[in-house]
Amino acid sequence: MAMHALLALSLALAPQEPPDRPAAPAPPVAVHLADGIKIGEVTDRSAIVWVRLTAAPERNASGRAWPEGADALPEGATLAEMVDAVPGEPGEVRLTWWVDEQDAPRQSTHWVKVDPHRDFTHQFQLDRGLAPGQRYRLLVEGRAREGGPSGCRLEGSLRTAPAPGTAAPCRFTVVTGQSYLRRDDPARGHRIYGHMLALDPDFFVHTGDVVYHDKPGPFAKSPALARYKWNRIYAMPLQRQFHARVPSWFMTDDHDVLKNDCWPGQRYGDLSWDEGLAIYREQTPTGPRPYRRVRWGKDLEVWFVEGREFRSPNRMDDGPEKSIWGAEQKAWFKETFAASDATFRVLVSSTPIVGPDRSSKKDNHANAAFRHEGDELRAFLASQPNAYVICGDRHWQYVSEDPASGVREYSCGPTTDKHAGGFSQKNRSDAHRYLKVCGGFLEVSLEYEDGAPSLAFRHRAVDGSLNHEDRRSVTGGR
Repeated sequence: MAMHALLALSLALAPQEPPDRPAAPAPPVAVHLADGIKIGEVTDRSAIVWVRLTAAPERNASGRAWPEGADALPEGATLAEMVDAVPGEPGEVRLTWWVDEQDAPRQSTHWVKVDPHRDFTHQFQLDRGLAPGQRYRLLVEGRAREGGPSGCRLEGSLRTAPAPGTAAPCRFTVVTGQSYLRRDDPARGHRIYGHMLALDPDFFVHTGDVVYHDKPGPFAKSPALARYKWNRIYAMPLQRQFHARVPSWFMTDDHDVLKNDCWPGQRYGDLSWDEGLAIYREQTPTGPRPYRRVRWGKDLEVWFVEGREFRSPNRMDDGPEKSIWGAEQKAWFKETFAASDATFRVLVSSTPIVGPDRSSKKDNHANAAFRHEGDELRAFLASQPNAYVICGDRHWQYVSEDPASGVREYSCGPTTDKHAGGFSQKNRSDAHRYLKVCGGFLEVSLEYEDGAPSLAFRHRAVDGSLNHEDRRSVTGGR
């Protein structure tokens, strides 16, 4: 038989697909919540809930290691294949909330798309349906496509602030300096998060240096690598569990915007100042204004100031025009702080105002580089009764009292003992009321005895044990 006849016969005998059979559907895309949720800026009637959709349920713990000194992807590699990467995924998310009571009615948002230009994140502005002094349950769901089934879900909770006229206790915790490479539980993250959660705080304050763009593993000299560092640290189980249950107030500092001691207009490799700041806002549940305050019932109000966006260059000559806060923020702070009728008022600054600090540092109000504005702020605070300062940035714990003004400052210390340093117990000065070069966190507790309020500042170690307590009673006015 001729060759062409054999070929025709084999084609005729081969099984044929019906011409109108549809193509097999593509397997469904899964979405996950590897970075958990973050709850932010809770007041008596509002909150923000942050969410990010991811391609996998956990970070890529067995991925390809970064070469030493890397500041870009290895040739031929993708970010998803690198160790601890948490790639994002398109899709939609929805938030449901209800009072933490049996059979309480539920309220839900519409399904909304995560933003691929903002690292597949979305922030729900929850400013309706909340009442003061209530505990709420939250449910965040994600799905891969419009009209599809819910593919992932995560529950959380929050407590709203009591009404301004209500005498109610409050507890919050404060940290700084959160280095991924210096975490003290390699598999789960930073141990302090479990110990803070055990205290059941009403809210949490991160004073900055949430990530370190300018530290190795890799150096984050591009927007993609900056996001990589944010993604991996919040995929750690201890952080994820904590942030699903404790609302946060996030503050910027140098390392998580750009690089050490930075100011507006600078760059870090291919990462610009504006990009670093935008990524910070993208990755944290924050409102439109970077300086904020929260009233917690009758007896406590807390201010969170912005220390990077408005600052003058560190190298500028000191004087009336040199500022860390900028004129607008400073005027806002003085006006609102002086007008507040809260019994206790607390200023939280990402950098020290009192110190003492190392003489080599030039980026905060406690040293000579910003002495003029530092003196102005300390004099103002000294004129306000029952006013206290909390600061981050320094890698040691302290309580200090400024000899000239009497202003008292509490430094929370870094998140781990590995991260502690930069100061010595031998450098204890007359200003120090407590000094310990260690990691841990600061607990602040508004408490009542026979109806009288007091404010306790407790420095805790990384295992949650008590290092030092300073209790302040009401003095003069208020």
